[in-house]
Amino acid sequence: MVEEHIIADRTLIRTAKVISAIFTPFSIPFLAFLILFIFSYLRIMPLQYKLIVLGVVYCFTILMPTLTIFIFRKINGFSPEDLVERKKRYIPFILTITSYIFCLLMMHRLNIPWYMTGIILAALVMMIICIIVNLKWKLSEHMAGAGAVVGGLVAFSALFGYNPVGWLCLFILVAGILGTARIILQHHTLGEVMGGFAVGLICSLLVLHPLSNILFRIFLF
Repeated sequence: MVEEHIIADRTLIRTAKVISAIFTPFSIPFLAFLILFIFSYLRIMPLQYKLIVLGVVYCFTILMPTLTIFIFRKINGFSPEDLVERKKRYIPFILTITSYIFCLLMMHRLNIPWYMTGIILAALVMMIICIIVNLKWKLSEHMAGAGAVVGGLVAFSALFGYNPVGWLCLFILVAGILGTARIILQHHTLGEVMGGFAVGLICSLLVLHPLSNILFRIFLF
């Protein structure tokens, strides 16, 4: 019986690690663009245009942060587990934020519409909030990304006029599984998981929702 429990625990931990690796925060913006280009009205855009946008997003939100953080770890002799500690998370955050800023600049240079650049802007705002909160409390970036996806679905449903219930059910379920995986791995508490989800959800709604965007533009001008 003890042996069976050990095997079950190992399987559970291994499954939680796989789930965390699949839904890493780095992949969220790229997956968001991929879903938009396949399942929304944006699928009518030319293939070349979609590939250019996906290429820019991949380079600056996945490739560059992963590469720079890997180099940072190797230089300092840190393992991936070391970066779970709150005090060692600042440099990876700063490297990722810098990469996202370059992504925004590139997208602006390519005249990509606001509702697409807004995805990167929402992720950038979310990371800045996380790094500030990280001074006192460790939020879950995985769950912040999940919250941003849910908020983005609501925002884009208002923008494109589609029923988001099916997608919302799916991604809320995924968010629940992901949050559970982070707790099982003991990387976060329930409060940190819920806090991360709330930050991602609010940032996404504020940046991407058409009503918020209109109010933001009025405030600026």
